Amino acid sequence: MSATLKTPVRARPGRSAPGSAPGQRRSTTAHVTVAVLLLFALFPVAWMALTAFTANEDIFQFPPSLQRSFTLDHFTEVFTNGTLLKFMVNGLIVATTTTVISLFLGFTAGYSFSKFRYYGRTPLMYLILVAQMVPEVLLLLSLYASFNALGLLNTYGALILSYSTFTLPLAVWMMKNSFDAIPNDLMEAGRIDGASEFRIMITVLLPVCRTSLIAVGLFAFIRAWNDLAYALTLVDTPLQTLPAGLSLTFLGEFQNSYGQMMAASLVTSLPVVAVFLLLQKHFVSGALAGSVK
Repeated sequence: MSATLKTPVRARPGRSAPGSAPGQRRSTTAHVTVAVLLLFALFPVAWMALTAFTANEDIFQFPPSLQRSFTLDHFTEVFTNGTLLKFMVNGLIVATTTTVISLFLGFTAGYSFSKFRYYGRTPLMYLILVAQMVPEVLLLLSLYASFNALGLLNTYGALILSYSTFTLPLAVWMMKNSFDAIPNDLMEAGRIDGASEFRIMITVLLPVCRTSLIAVGLFAFIRAWNDLAYALTLVDTPLQTLPAGLSLTFLGEFQNSYGQMMAASLVTSLPVVAVFLLLQKHFVSGALAGSVK
């Protein structure tokens, strides 16, 4: 019988073998770190859901305990409150319009910056990037004065223009980097066939950069949907969006309906979470495609 010699598997320099103690410690540390971050991120959501189902007399019990009275009254109040439906419609109008503007201008401007060379292109690109670095709260007073002079206060336009201002820099740069990864040969083939630039954008480039467009659209929609400060400042109550409407409806000087507010927050956040989960794959790949050349 012949003996078979086995060559021992050697780990690469600077790396631990798969079953070695240092490798196991690193894996354990990584899992513990992820678990701690996950707990830190999900604890507020879990507490919101628990408060939404808790009776008013047990919401502020101390020390906190799971031995409490549970009820569905908070959700009944939310679903029978017509004012919240109006706030939700306002939010959908503002967020959807902001998303459409961000997609259209981000797509066209990104295409222009990526595929054309003209005077002032580079300074304009960096000027848009600098606009992303300015904290939004610093622009609130300036935008308020500008909209007041233009007669746009207490209109949907004030919110839509404000949110578009904040979403466009990221949208433009994400789309530009996405177009940079597309070979120019695709466009040249379209031009040889006699296609116009607009047709090339729609029939050739749009399907290729679909994932980046989904990422930009989700970012713009969530940004406009979740804003509180501008919705409280630039418009009155009849035109306010959901975050501002929730705070005004359930919180005030003489009332603090935390149970109803948590129930409303839970219900109104579910559609956004559902859409994000459905498009999560496209969002992640689109964000990466739009951030790396």
